[in-house]
Amino acid sequence: MSDDDRIRAEALDWALAVGDPAFEDWEGFTRWLDQDPAHARAYDRVAAAVAEGAELIVSTAPANDDAAPAVMPPADSSRRPRRAWLGSAIAASLVLAGGLWAWQAGSRDLYRIETAPGQVRTVSLDAQTRVDLAGGTAMEFDRKDARFARLESGQALFTVRHDEARPFRVTVGKDTLLDVGTVFDVRHDGENLRVAVAEGAVRFNPEAQDLRISPGELLERRGRTGDYTLGRIAAAQVGEWREGRVTFQDTPLDAVVADLTRATGVTYTVAAGSADRKVSGSLLVAPLRDDPAVLGPLLGVQVRADGKRWIVGVP
Repeated sequence: MSDDDRIRAEALDWALAVGDPAFEDWEGFTRWLDQDPAHARAYDRVAAAVAEGAELIVSTAPANDDAAPAVMPPADSSRRPRRAWLGSAIAASLVLAGGLWAWQAGSRDLYRIETAPGQVRTVSLDAQTRVDLAGGTAMEFDRKDARFARLESGQALFTVRHDEARPFRVTVGKDTLLDVGTVFDVRHDGENLRVAVAEGAVRFNPEAQDLRISPGELLERRGRTGDYTLGRIAAAQVGEWREGRVTFQDTPLDAVVADLTRATGVTYTVAAGSADRKVSGSLLVAPLRDDPAVLGPLLGVQVRADGKRWIVGVP
């Protein structure tokens, strides 16, 4: 569940609770409102929807001069917020509001952008937010929500305008990233994940690990069930592929060839038995396009042509 969905659910729960004449936890309700400005905004939206529903239900009820009033606050209602007392119509109104928000949450208007290996493309989402897609990348964006992106595969650099009330959200498989005023790079190859932060910070899986990745930090996971590790990276290296350079520090060779294929458009493939061997180096991309075999002496690896692809292994 996303943060927005969780807050909406909590707001619905509180609205239902405070509508009960037996409700007493006003202190807890006030604490929840004070925890985050988004809580009060969500509750007010719920309350407005409930009030509209209540008015509709009351206005369409059959007239009965002898019946009790539809809304009857208790004698000590002075200590209760006025918005809490919506009478017996609250339950039906909440069902209506909850159904509406559930429909809205599932109604994203997504569009897909893909880049070919060796291609770089920039997507501007607003005046201060852009996403640079590396080669061989597939992403989805939402026409109705400029604060959302989904990285299916490949690599992207996010330069994000921070909005505390509406943090930018990136989903990568089952993982979620939230910006905290941020420039960050995300790489997703198969089951491998890498997140590097240059400015601001990123919250990783706020509903689970809730790990903060700060500037100069690098989070990595190898494989679907692999452990998450947090290391260091020079901030200047984050997103340097946009300028035609790639840097590796004790990087497994399968990740190296994936990066190089994206950056150059040359099809590099790791040799059998060499995927986990680690190499280090900083390379300009342009010379590799001209002569893919030059990778060998630059990284101390073996490179051989195999048709239209280049096999990379270690001695």
